Amino acid sequence: MTLKLLTMLGLVSIFAASAAAGPFSTIKPEKAVMRAAATAPKGVNGVFEMTVRATGHAQGKFFLNSQSDYRDPRNLSVAMTEQTAVELRQRVGAASDSFFVGRKIFVNGTAKQVKVYFTDSDGHVSDKYYYQTHVPVAAAVQISVRDKL
Repeated sequence: MTLKLLTMLGLVSIFAASAAAGPFSTIKPEKAVMRAAATAPKGVNGVFEMTVRATGHAQGKFFLNSQSDYRDPRNLSVAMTEQTAVELRQRVGAASDSFFVGRKIFVNGTAKQVKVYFTDSDGHVSDKYYYQTHVPVAAAVQISVRDKL
């Protein structure tokens, strides 16, 4: 009961914040990536709407990706700690990461460019890098998960 109430309050705050600014609208991954690049390093605040095409784990984080290849420049990654991922799975009844693939999600947060350095096969970091666009999530209630499309 308390978890459902917290979830509802989280979603109400997402939509109320957007409504206060005018008609409710979401930001799709392509726009989020372009706006994050244009406003770097600050990023862009909003409610991001995307269909999860892939998931992944790296460096103690869990990612929900808008593209099947997370390196794709058009990809928007929703990034969270493993603990937040556990809370999200519990909240939505997900038995595994694959639960999210093909589902539409709405995320309240800030999309920012993140510099990612290339590493060699021994794990040494090079001076070469590229940018990814991430929406960091601190709490599972920032994410609303819909049925599969």
